[in-house]
Amino acid sequence: MISRRTILKRLSAMPLLGGILGSAAPLSSAVAATALAPRNLVKELGIRTFINAAGTYTAMTGSLMQDEVMETIQAASKEFMMLDDVQTKVGEKIAAIVHAESAVVTAGCFSAMTLGLAGVLTGMDQKKVEALPQLEGTGMKSEVIVQKGHNVGYSHALTNTGCKMVFVETPEEVEKAINEKTALMWFLHIQSDQGKIMHQEWVNLAKKHNIPTMIDIAADVPPVENLWKFHEMGFDLVCVSGGKAMRGPQSAGILMGKKHLIAAARLSMPPRGSTIGRGMKVNKEEILGMYVALEKFVGQDQQKEWKMWEDRVAHIADAVKKVNGVTTETFRPELGNHTPTLRIKWEPAKINLTPKALQEALRNGDPSIEIVGEQGGISLTTWMLKPGQEKIVATRLKEELAKAAV
Repeated sequence: MISRRTILKRLSAMPLLGGILGSAAPLSSAVAATALAPRNLVKELGIRTFINAAGTYTAMTGSLMQDEVMETIQAASKEFMMLDDVQTKVGEKIAAIVHAESAVVTAGCFSAMTLGLAGVLTGMDQKKVEALPQLEGTGMKSEVIVQKGHNVGYSHALTNTGCKMVFVETPEEVEKAINEKTALMWFLHIQSDQGKIMHQEWVNLAKKHNIPTMIDIAADVPPVENLWKFHEMGFDLVCVSGGKAMRGPQSAGILMGKKHLIAAARLSMPPRGSTIGRGMKVNKEEILGMYVALEKFVGQDQQKEWKMWEDRVAHIADAVKKVNGVTTETFRPELGNHTPTLRIKWEPAKINLTPKALQEALRNGDPSIEIVGEQGGISLTTWMLKPGQEKIVATRLKEELAKAAV
């Protein structure tokens, strides 16, 4: 393979060659075309790519940005802009789409939670902004109330501010937990079925004591209505990931809600320094790309998308059921990743294959395919597949299951 350095050396010699050999335009054009060919860094670095039948997992780089988003990112990269101006203008557009008072693009949903709580704690007091996460002696509140069933690790985004988590289970325990230190009541939507207090009652309890509320809906669109449902329910702040269903930049998210809280949260965001959010930088390209992704997501034909996902699932199910001993179940998770999902199981007496072995066989095949291993089987989704990939997934699953038939 000719190195880029060799090509450049040859190019630099072209005027001399042209003088000796006469017209060298054809050779020059050919070499220039080779030099300008885009590098394939994925192949160059040996990075594995795969068909994503698993879903919008961060470890799997979320989702794929659409052409309009990439075009926006490319165009934005050609001009200088004031970061605050971009955030303000985009925030106004996003807020209108999601029926919120205000919005800002953040460095993911986790960042949105940290910044949102920071705004609740500091208000517009610059001294308090610079004090975080030091709360003692500042006059800031220091406790966040959350249901025990919602404590699955994401609360680290809240303790980053220096706050302490106070866990409760019943409305009575909420009443007892509320005191002069209570800054926020936080709700994790995907775990709502693991708590004893549902959304509206949680909001009502907080409003009774004039305490702000925040809800994390990171992976909980679709349905698209969730983007405004919780504002209308009364939550003060809503946090969502941008690089999942909406197919925006993987490192972007949205914090949306009450205008005064968003304004306060922005005091802890770049370009300002001396804040806990300084490292949560979102560039102009991501901000604009996130807006276009949201706009496209909300504007698309949701029923048409759903039907496409169902058809893909049906195609895979029909293929694998032809293997004796295989059963399938189509369902849709009610809280997060709410899309048609296929569960595949098989009788061990008829198919000598473990879920892990099937997962590894698909992962190590060509093309590589990612699915989710479960107890007694596997599950997969089709909403992250490119057109036609459902046929590849169906064929490979059928091959591996049939190969293991006893």
